[in-house]
Amino acid sequence: MKIAVVGAGFAGLASAKVLSEFGHQVVVFDKTPDVGGVWSATRRYTGLYTQNNKGSYSFSDLPMPKHYPEWPSGEQVQAYLEQYVEEHGLSDALRLSTEVVRAELSDTEDGWLVTSRHAGEAVGDPEAFDHLIVANGIFSDPVIPAFDGLAELLRAGGKVVAASQLASVEDARGKNVVVVGYGKSACDVAAEIGPVAESTTVVARQLLWKLPKKLGKALNYKYLLLTRLGEALFRYQTLDSGMEKFLHGPGNAVRGSMVSSVGAVSKKQLRLEDLGLVPRGEFSDIARSTVSLATDGLYEQVASGAITVHRDAEIERFTTDDDGAPVAMLSDGKTVRADLVVCGTGFHQRVPFLDQEVTDRLLDDRGNFHLYRQILPHDVPHLTFAGYNSSLFSPLSAEIGAVWTAGYLAGALDLPPLEVRREHVTDRVEWMEKRTEGKHARGTNVIPFSMHQIDELLDDLDLNLSGPDQAKQWLLPVDPKAYRGVTDRLRARITA
Repeated sequence: MKIAVVGAGFAGLASAKVLSEFGHQVVVFDKTPDVGGVWSATRRYTGLYTQNNKGSYSFSDLPMPKHYPEWPSGEQVQAYLEQYVEEHGLSDALRLSTEVVRAELSDTEDGWLVTSRHAGEAVGDPEAFDHLIVANGIFSDPVIPAFDGLAELLRAGGKVVAASQLASVEDARGKNVVVVGYGKSACDVAAEIGPVAESTTVVARQLLWKLPKKLGKALNYKYLLLTRLGEALFRYQTLDSGMEKFLHGPGNAVRGSMVSSVGAVSKKQLRLEDLGLVPRGEFSDIARSTVSLATDGLYEQVASGAITVHRDAEIERFTTDDDGAPVAMLSDGKTVRADLVVCGTGFHQRVPFLDQEVTDRLLDDRGNFHLYRQILPHDVPHLTFAGYNSSLFSPLSAEIGAVWTAGYLAGALDLPPLEVRREHVTDRVEWMEKRTEGKHARGTNVIPFSMHQIDELLDDLDLNLSGPDQAKQWLLPVDPKAYRGVTDRLRARITA
């Protein structure tokens, strides 16, 4: 087949590599001039580092370089992806600096017509493809809230940007900066600019629980959450393994004590009570949207006064003070200078190059993507998604998703009937929505159940690891190298 892949991040590159190995002609479009997705030089914000250690954040056949630190920087991750392209000869498949402006089903719906535009050139003619893979990323379209008084702020010389648009700390030097949000990007940016800004104010509508990279300054968090046991501490939709049934049954008190003790140590180590930054609810709430690590230096700067956090607060409107300087009026009654406003306020989940009629066939009435296994839509032919499964093991999840797609295109999957798939996805999305209190990224967030999702994909293909190999992952961090032979095993079966 001739396959178009939109997006050159982890998911798009994994799709290109795996599907090329199955004999497909793959073309990867990306509007940026480099590969990387969120790690692209055009999008990574200052202070961006991985939340995973390098040992778990890689493809199965290419470990991160040994000289990388435990938590690689955004620049290092992008360089790793460049290495992946070179190692697998993907350069010829890439069309960088090329935006897909429209993808439409052919009149007979037997393929796709993709219209693209190279940077600085006119829109080209539609190009025919047999299959389309959407890998545009669920963290690629930042939300900028519709603030009251925004025009007044801009007239007074203020500026509002998304976290991904803050490329250098120099953009904040000497300025009064307001950071909106309390997720990873908001906290990373605040900690990075704190030393150079005139003032740094974090406005957090809701505090999130954070986990230190090393609990008690000794135990690496990878032994807590990047194992099957760590994942099993949180209740999945179905309890399939004996250990999960024990932990959420007779052993529930043990499980609860384990989670609570981690929370207690985290709270003490980060000095959250002293700083007045203990989130509401229980520590187990850390899994409701994303498992978030504490940003290096953030709480130290809060303690020193370099960063001020307004918890349980929002920006009510922007205006100017008596000197004509831009300020933000907060819901807690405070007013703060706002020369620069940085929004770490989430992302839109949308596919802008698809027309509304196709989009409507992908979503439910609440705007949630309905994709079987986070990949296959019900009602749109010759279309699959990649990377719509926000995971703790994004490279591995992307790779296994690509293998599943390869199996699907080869007819090697015994899929349930369509109505069964519809019911399965409806139940899954409803469970996700309830579990995360609506913070499930429109049906695309599987955290913290990354390995459950990988298992489901591999079980569909009858390619999962053996019991003993899976048993190792209960106490040791998941090593992507364990999955290195999966693609070859599927290809051998198909060509036999």
